[in-house]
Amino acid sequence: MPDVTVSIGGRDFQVACQPGEEHFLRAAAALLDAEAEPLVQQMGRLPEARMLLMSGLMLADKTAAVEDENRQLKEKLAALQARPVPSPEKVEVPVIPPQVFETMAEIAARAEALADRVEERAQG
Repeated sequence: MPDVTVSIGGRDFQVACQPGEEHFLRAAAALLDAEAEPLVQQMGRLPEARMLLMSGLMLADKTAAVEDENRQLKEKLAALQARPVPSPEKVEVPVIPPQVFETMAEIAARAEALADRVEERAQG
């Protein structure tokens, strides 16, 4: 079982852990140290037990707040997932009758014929 030295509130502690868990232990100690440092800076040197207790309580308070927020978000997600799926929106696409295409083709043909006549007169 490896021993890991962690620093919390400016004090070193030897802690044993399972092989391969050293990284997790260091990460947890860093969280605790982040809570202990402001305490030590504000109050000066505290007894070890009091520093660890207060740091642990502050960290537990943050954890409880995150768990509460997580619970609320899960409830919101469940409510959203429980909503009925809205029916697809119906979109009507107008269909152009075939006669319109025929009429447009006739108009285009007449316009081309007129353009040809105008061109012939302009050249002639």
